[in-house]
Formats: sequence, C-alpha cells, structure tokens
Amino acid sequence: MSCIVDARGLRFSYEPGREVLCGVDFHLHRGESVALFGRNGSGKTTFLLHLNGVLRGEGALRVCDLPVEPKHLPLIRRKIGFLFQDPEDQLFRPTVLEDVAFGPLRAGLPRAEAELRARRALAAVGIEEGLDRAPYHLSSGEKQRVALAGILAVEPEVLILDEPTTHLDPPARRALLELLRTLPQAKLIATHDAAFARALCPRAVFFEHGRIVADGPCTEIIRRFGWDLESPPETSPAPR
Repeated sequence: MSCIVDARGLRFSYEPGREVLCGVDFHLHRGESVALFGRNGSGKTTFLLHLNGVLRGEGALRVCDLPVEPKHLPLIRRKIGFLFQDPEDQLFRPTVLEDVAFGPLRAGLPRAEAELRARRALAAVGIEEGLDRAPYHLSSGEKQRVALAGILAVEPEVLILDEPTTHLDPPARRALLELLRTLPQAKLIATHDAAFARALCPRAVFFEHGRIVADGPCTEIIRRFGWDLESPPETSPAPR
C-alpha cells in the first residue's frame, strides 16, 4: 500500500513555549482506517487540522503525494474530506441538494454536473428523497449523512472524522458505522468511542501530551490504555 499521509517530526504551538504537537511521526496508507485515541487536549484535532493546512507547524508533512504548502492547499483540500464533530457547522445552504452540490460548484463544475454528483453522493449515504428540505429540519443522523454526502461529492481520497458519533443515537450510530465500512477512502477517526473504532479500524494510535505514544492493532491499544473497555463492539471487529 502506498502512503497517503506522511508526517515526520510535526511540531506546533498555539503560543510560544507551549507545544501542542511535540514531534509527531505518522503514516496512513491508501484504503486504511485508523482510529486516533487520546484525552481532550492531547493533540488529536490539532494534528488533523494540519492535514488540510488550516494549521501549519514545523516538520515534514505530505498528503496525497503533495507537500502541505500554500501552493498545494487548494488541491489538497479537495482530496481531504473533513467531517466535523457537529454536522451543523457544515450545513448552511437553503436545501439539502444545494448544500451537497456546493463543493463541486466551488471546484468549478457546471451546475448540472455538480447536482448529479450531489444526487449520487446523497444516494450513497441513503438519502434519495426530500432533497428540497432545509438542513435544519433534519434529524441528527440525517444531518451527519448530508454533511458526509457533501464531502463525498467532491470525491476525496481521505476522510477525516472528528468525534463522529457524539450527537448520534444508537440507530444512527450503527447506520454511520455500516456506511463507513462500505466507503473505499482511507479514514482517520478521532474518537472516544472505543466500540465504534474497534468495529471500523484495524489500527489505532494513542496521543498523549502532543505525542503519539502507541501505534498498533486497535484492540490492543484499547486494552493497553483502558480506553472504555466496558463498551462492547456493535458488530464483529474489523479484520486485521
């Protein structure tokens, strides 16, 4: 498998003298699904925001075979799909269809092609009716799916999900899990939900004080760090 994310010695500080990332080394292969564990403030989200250039620190970072530099950011941001913890942060157009078509339109596609991509992406996430609804009328699970469809419509190579199950009830959580298991993109999932991660990700890393202190099979990382061991997996574990 070729490497689609390659970070070496990544360092970042929000203010002088207080490093949030302290020399992070990480790689992600094409088609791989990796969970990012760690307590709040350990550096997970800060690391993820480097992958699309929202934050820029020191060290070497390549995404989709491109160095993360200003001249490459427009292309990198089309290749990286970022699903935020609260999907309402990504839904802002008057209708579901317009929201999902927004990304392809920004990429320069004609409206007809953008809407065709949007309909395909919505069908892929199980939403084929009510495309003229306002996003704020949707349930939490539907909002999550529409936000994900907006990402899929631009055909990214990597999906990044930051605490994707936070606002979901158990049925919506199971539906998201089954959907993600069908998608071919490489995935990075920052989560406190051990059962969700164990069912989706063969591999996990553990962040602590701005460093990755462990990298290995997801079940072993959960066991080693006592990460929510009471939560049973919702489906059979992901294959190694």
